[in-house]
Amino acid sequence: MEPRESWAALAAGGVAGVCVDLILFPLDTVKTRLQSPQGFRKAGGFRGIYAGVPSTAIGSFPNAAAFFITYENVKSVLPHGSSSYLSPATHMVAASLGEVVACLIRVPSEVVKQRAQVSPSSSTLRILSQTLYHEGVQGLYRGYKSTVLREIPFSLVQFPLWESLKDLWSWKQGHVVDSWQSAVCGAFAGGFAAVVTTPLDVAKTRIMLAKAGSRNATGNVLTALGGIWRTQGLSGLFAGVVPRMAAISLGGFIFLGTYEKTHQLLL
Repeated sequence: MEPRESWAALAAGGVAGVCVDLILFPLDTVKTRLQSPQGFRKAGGFRGIYAGVPSTAIGSFPNAAAFFITYENVKSVLPHGSSSYLSPATHMVAASLGEVVACLIRVPSEVVKQRAQVSPSSSTLRILSQTLYHEGVQGLYRGYKSTVLREIPFSLVQFPLWESLKDLWSWKQGHVVDSWQSAVCGAFAGGFAAVVTTPLDVAKTRIMLAKAGSRNATGNVLTALGGIWRTQGLSGLFAGVVPRMAAISLGGFIFLGTYEKTHQLLL
């Protein structure tokens, strides 16, 4: 990739990330509280719906920028394009590596945000200081593995589907899709990926919210999934699926549409 293209990908990804995370934050709070082990009402219900937003505001730009600069650079060195049968595999590899890098920034932000969402009476700064005091820096990375294990399958579904839908739409109309068309493709791809990866998202939430020393605090995804299945069954594994699907469908529309438009403007 040219340096200018890399900077465009970084800036466009950062802008898109900030837009979608701040606009859809209330839906994310509802989803987190539905997945919380203490239950929706005890976790805050509809009160303090913006609890934890400072953590998101700080982490969104570098998180999304890291993902897209990795995604675009990896994609540029691997075979891709509508004529290449390797395109889906290229998008899967690029998206997976993008998630591994982005999660280094996303996870600390997510840990603080989710703990603030289920404790609306505590400030973001207080939760950050308590986490560092009781658990150290590793406490901020609690759930890194579970987040990566959630994000990679999500990206394996979302990005090849997004790219394929864009290629199909471009072929149908005889020219490259506009940014709003890319956004529509992103909404469909994101909503579908959100539904099929919800159990992994529930496990990630339980791990991040678990008390230090508890079984879920070990970060074992299979243990978390098994515990949810035994106590709550299928409904527990898909807790928060509606707000998650709604948020990610809207998020896919805003995120990928904003990315495409900003990227075009910067080049």
